[in-house]
Amino acid sequence: MAVEPPNPTSVTKAIVTVARERYRSTLRDFLTSEASGGMILIVAAALAMIVANVPGLADDYFHLLHAETGPILSPELGPMTVHLWINDGLMALFFLLVGLEIKREIVDGRLASAERRRLPFIAAVAGMAVPALVYLAIAGHDTRLQSGWAIPAATDIAFAIAVLALLGSRVPSSLKLLLTTVAIVDDMGAVAIIAVAYTASIHVVPLMLAGVTVVALYVLNRRGVTRLWPYLVGFGFLWLFVLMSGIHATIAGVITALLIPVRPSPGTPDSEDSPLHRLEHALHPISAYVVVPLFGFANAGVALGGTSLATLRDPLVLGIAAGLFVGKQIGIFGAIWGATKLGIAKPPRGVSWSQIYGLSLIAGIGFTMSLFIGGLAFSDPVMVDAVKIGVLSGSILSAIAGVVILVLASGRGKAAA
Repeated sequence: MAVEPPNPTSVTKAIVTVARERYRSTLRDFLTSEASGGMILIVAAALAMIVANVPGLADDYFHLLHAETGPILSPELGPMTVHLWINDGLMALFFLLVGLEIKREIVDGRLASAERRRLPFIAAVAGMAVPALVYLAIAGHDTRLQSGWAIPAATDIAFAIAVLALLGSRVPSSLKLLLTTVAIVDDMGAVAIIAVAYTASIHVVPLMLAGVTVVALYVLNRRGVTRLWPYLVGFGFLWLFVLMSGIHATIAGVITALLIPVRPSPGTPDSEDSPLHRLEHALHPISAYVVVPLFGFANAGVALGGTSLATLRDPLVLGIAAGLFVGKQIGIFGAIWGATKLGIAKPPRGVSWSQIYGLSLIAGIGFTMSLFIGGLAFSDPVMVDAVKIGVLSGSILSAIAGVVILVLASGRGKAAA
């Protein structure tokens, strides 16, 4: 009895179906990781606020953060403290993960084609530019405050995804996907801003040593080295040299990520044959459950004694809060609406304009990156506290308003077209 050969069309469809399901499973895992990590971040930030305002505990909290624990690695920074190890050390791992995500998306993911990149890039650029302009319109008249223009420009992907996760099925997966993609492009912009706008002075010798390390990592990549440990050793040296050069040390994480090999693997984004995918998979829980919550705990604590409603009218506080709450929604929603009406890009299928507006509000949650940039922009403790109040106010307003809009929009509204 003759056996009929398999139909090529059926085989192709089966492969595509399997690949699509694998991709969806990976996306669900990513969103779940970000959501649960974001919820832990919320708890850590709330705990920091409580501890910073409880008599007795507050002194211990601030003393611990500023306790000198290590050598002087950079003359500008002075002796390493717990706070510096978290912000300049552990956060380099966070930026390494950010760099891995950016490279994966461009080479092997949602940003791999010009058509897919168009809408997230347009939305992210507008979502960074408009908040900066809003901030400068409110606080820019004071030259001391101008350096804070980038604080409201960033979106906290973990915090934002956590808020969407609380809404469950009310938020379509295509909307979560759009937010994730916009936030990744947003991270690219934030990294560039940190490298260019917040480097005061550069020391030549450490910078040259950093350059030699980059070349070594590049050679490893070109020679096809797929073991991760040589890249991680190089990352350690690069972090040290970049820190000593005067450029913020977290940039070492992004540079290292861009030099780690990736093997395009459509349908199998977690392929063990790809060094980048292996490292990204290993770093996700460390970043989500350790690094980012520690950063939140170390940076969200602000003593509220003496603050009042008048504090919210302070130009620095108001500029940041308005940049996040007003600037983000105008920038992102306006960019998506304009790009759609002009035929430049297409919005996600099955998503209403109300839901896109809700997403634009949620993107105003700038917690981690905003606090991070705020710490680079200002050294005055009073200004740093004002930054924290502005970031918390703008992020909380954006989260509440976004949740209300998305709840009201769920199950009704016309799809964007």
